[in-house]
Amino acid sequence: MKAGLIIGFLFVAVELAPARIVPVATKPDAQWKNFPTRTLEDLPALASAPADTNLSKYGGFRSRKENATGFFHTAKINDRWWLVDPEGCLFLNVGVASVKSIPTSGARAAVTSKFGGESNWVGQTASLLREHGFNGLGAWSDNAAFRNSAPPLVYTSLLDFMSSYGKKRGGTFQQAGHTGYPNDCIFIFDPGFETFCDAYAKQVAATKNDPWLLGYFSDNELPFKSAMLENYLAQPVGDPGRVAAWKFLQARHGSTATAAAVTEQDKNEFFSLVVERYFRLVSTALKKYDPNHLYLGPRLHSMELLRNQRFFKTIGPFVDVVSVNYYRVWTPTAEPLMWARESGKPILITEWYAKGMDSGMGNTGGAGWLVKTQRERGWFYQNFALGLLESKVCVGWHWFRYSDNDPADKAVDPSNRDSNKGIVSNRYEPYAPLLDAMKPLNERVYTLADYFDHAEKPASVISGK
Repeated sequence: MKAGLIIGFLFVAVELAPARIVPVATKPDAQWKNFPTRTLEDLPALASAPADTNLSKYGGFRSRKENATGFFHTAKINDRWWLVDPEGCLFLNVGVASVKSIPTSGARAAVTSKFGGESNWVGQTASLLREHGFNGLGAWSDNAAFRNSAPPLVYTSLLDFMSSYGKKRGGTFQQAGHTGYPNDCIFIFDPGFETFCDAYAKQVAATKNDPWLLGYFSDNELPFKSAMLENYLAQPVGDPGRVAAWKFLQARHGSTATAAAVTEQDKNEFFSLVVERYFRLVSTALKKYDPNHLYLGPRLHSMELLRNQRFFKTIGPFVDVVSVNYYRVWTPTAEPLMWARESGKPILITEWYAKGMDSGMGNTGGAGWLVKTQRERGWFYQNFALGLLESKVCVGWHWFRYSDNDPADKAVDPSNRDSNKGIVSNRYEPYAPLLDAMKPLNERVYTLADYFDHAEKPASVISGK
């Protein structure tokens, strides 16, 4: 690959304070706080920059190429991580999660009246995404329907190894946003889990030759807690996890060891053992039946986990990309750099959003920020995405989600019942101010990456120390 600039001209950054202060809250009844917010307007060198052109059919940048494998893979070039599309073009995955129709009677009627039917909805929704610079589908999307759109969108597959095993085994329950496990103990020591992984992974053979598939998520928001050892020791007598925890403790302290003997080092080592076992079993099964596509890991969450360096160091040998549902942060901080440094892998942000008070929705559910207007949702999008691009370790993001929650859908979990999360309403009306802010950033992601790679003094610097 030739050295030099992507776009062909040098940006010189100007030190500017963000021009906007946005009032932000966590819930409607919470205290509002003012956050500085950077947008494209704070980068004057980009004011007249054209949208990225010369894109591949996948959305990759044809002017910068690596080796083409026919499938997506990763590459670190100089100090920036990239995805590489099947044609060999450098690629950043800009997507939306949960792109699917809503299963309520009111929403079904809206599909008929607004689009004339489900097939037209698919085509027009794919066009809406592409027109606003999106090139991919995140978790929980209707992959089968959109795979047949012309052209398709790059997609991901969420498989749910542990939660599917748990439903078969028994003992799981619904929590807000994810599956719950007894005492936050996943069933990693069950003698049947390894066999289940192999059998469950056979399904990926059906898509192993599909170039439009980015890769697989193995689960959503698993409870990798620092107190794992204590939690497993507290499981019922005879539980495989409790048995494994006691064997671990006795191997370190002797056969008469008690829970009172647990040290901080014991906790750390057992934590690593659980994490390593999950990622090894799942990644081995996936790669056995599909060696072509990326293992994106489980979609991670909780600030406790996301600040745990040991966790990211442990998962590095097994994942191709680290996937994070990144909440409670207005502007990305040093955390993404830590995740990439410790794991040695790039980062994909798989959930993030802000809700608008002007939507008329209750907005009591979900972990995303609350702002007052759709325009401020768009400013948040630009601010957050600029930080991710500036980090140089993020290879893409998936906004959560395509449509607002529909309060009439009683089958969903409590976090998805009453909130303005979508780029369209629960009757498929687009939020124009939000989309109008998403579009110019999405259409310039390669220009922006070049800007942050070559600017002498970026407008803000994320320190990895």
